[in-house]
Order: sequence, then C-alpha cells, then structure tokens
Amino acid sequence: MKARPLARDDHQKGHLSVLAGLTVAPDLSPEIYEARFDDLLNCPETYYTLVFEHVPTRRIIATATLFVERKFLRNAGKVGHIEDVAVDASQRGKNLGKRIIVSLTEIAESVGCYKTILDCNEGNVRKSPA
Repeated sequence: MKARPLARDDHQKGHLSVLAGLTVAPDLSPEIYEARFDDLLNCPETYYTLVFEHVPTRRIIATATLFVERKFLRNAGKVGHIEDVAVDASQRGKNLGKRIIVSLTEIAESVGCYKTILDCNEGNVRKSPA
C-alpha cells in the first residue's frame, strides 16, 4: 500500500465508494468528478486530500481531506480541519484512519496551522474497549 495525494483519475480507483462508507455518496460521472478535482486544485494551499492505494489492485482503500481555513484571529493565522476520514470496510482495524490523520496533521503543521481540528460524527468513531 502507498500513501499519496488524491489524483484526477481516482474516480476509477474507487475513491467515491470508500467515501460512501461515511454517508450517501452518489456516483459522479468522471466529468463531474474531474471538474470538482480541478476546482480544488485551483485553490492552492487550501485542500489536501490523501489516499491510501492498495498497490496490487490499484484501488483506494482509505482517504481523508485537510482543509486550511484562513482566519482574521491569531494574527491572520490558519486552522486545519480534517474531514471525510474513510477506510474501506475490508481494511478497517489496520490503523489506516489513524495513519492518514497523523499525516494530515503533519501537513497542517508544515503549512503553518496553529491548530488542527478533526471534524467527525460521533457515530463514526470506533469505541475503545473499557
């Protein structure tokens, strides 16, 4: 498996099917997917989407996005928001979610975010044994 930034052709590698594990994610046409990818690409230093690709199958098995918010507070500082953390059901329990969150947190720090927030529905948090 390899970690890498989202690519323009990841539609065909199952990116949306992994996201569907979070919520209703209707399949987009390749044209709409690529247009949205281009929209995000045209906002430099704002969106950082990482994926884990299963190398033998070339399928996306995990994904998450860091969104960098520019503030007026904190001397016009930046806040990182990690969202849409999703791991393919067949790959859960392998710490991929944690690994992708750590990677995005490091990116947030490297671009100067003074804090990073993980945005998540409580129902999507794995419960630790008591």
